[in-house]
Amino acid sequence: MELRGKVALVTGAGRRVGRALALALGRRGCDVALHYHRTESGARAGAEEIGALGVRARTFGANLTDPTAPASLIDDVMGHFGALHVLVNSAAIMVRTPFGEVTPADWDRILALNLRAPFLLAQAAAPHLRAARGAIINIADLAAYETWPGYLPHGISKSGVVHMTRGLARVLAPEVRVNAIAPGTVLLPDDWTTMDEERLNRTTPLARQGTPDDVAAAMLFLLEADYITGETIIVDGGRHIRR
Repeated sequence: MELRGKVALVTGAGRRVGRALALALGRRGCDVALHYHRTESGARAGAEEIGALGVRARTFGANLTDPTAPASLIDDVMGHFGALHVLVNSAAIMVRTPFGEVTPADWDRILALNLRAPFLLAQAAAPHLRAARGAIINIADLAAYETWPGYLPHGISKSGVVHMTRGLARVLAPEVRVNAIAPGTVLLPDDWTTMDEERLNRTTPLARQGTPDDVAAAMLFLLEADYITGETIIVDGGRHIRR
């Protein structure tokens, strides 16, 4: 796919990895719809940076845990840009939920944003993406491949994203390609210490952390590699091969 001149929607684009993905698409010449929920200022700053590149950028606020929000968001993006070529499902939450303490509300909140929302977004966007012969990128997580006892609902949701990617790739072929990226630690959690960081580096085969730009590079590769669909690329410095 030639990205210049295409329209891309990135969910969760107000901060962290989502914002980096939106900026990478803008630098490639895409017009970018930046979705946000609580991080409006970050999304607006990202849109200004993208707009300065000479392409169109606009922010769209939505609470994607509302089951009606995904379809409304797609309608809003289409209403403004008139087309949609790329959907990047990046919006997610990761909260510690030790087994024995998980409430139904915890479960519903995590699965609603991490798994249901990207599925409903893909479903709503499918007619437009088919018409454009577009692509979907889902952001999964290394937790889909490892067992993290303190984050079981999160891991379950991201395992679902990997399966969803394969399923959508099959049902939307040949018009729409669907792939995923499973990042490891490309941004440290806010409450981690220097000791946590050093331990992480020691136990990563490439002996360093990644960055959001590493995820963005994988995204651009998957968007431009026209004969790949149904795949999930793990971007974790080799952590998944430790055992």
